[in-house]
Amino acid sequence: MQVSKASARAEDSKRRVLKDVFGFDNFRPGQDAVTEALLAGRHVLAVMPTGAGKSLCYQVPALVLGGLTIVVSPLVALM
Repeated sequence: MQVSKASARAEDSKRRVLKDVFGFDNFRPGQDAVTEALLAGRHVLAVMPTGAGKSLCYQVPALVLGGLTIVVSPLVALM
């Protein structure tokens, strides 16, 4: 399967943001699939356990794409 140039650029950008902004070399299980779907413009509902890194799944694409991003998060319920 051939990877398009746009897909390759998005992959490079998300890896760069992951390392430069958050200091991680790799995504945790499930995070890469969520970020890939979001960068492809698909709607995503990520149901993951506490501590699995759901917030990062939405923050990385927001930084890669730029502009305004609204994330609805239930974190207040955990406080």
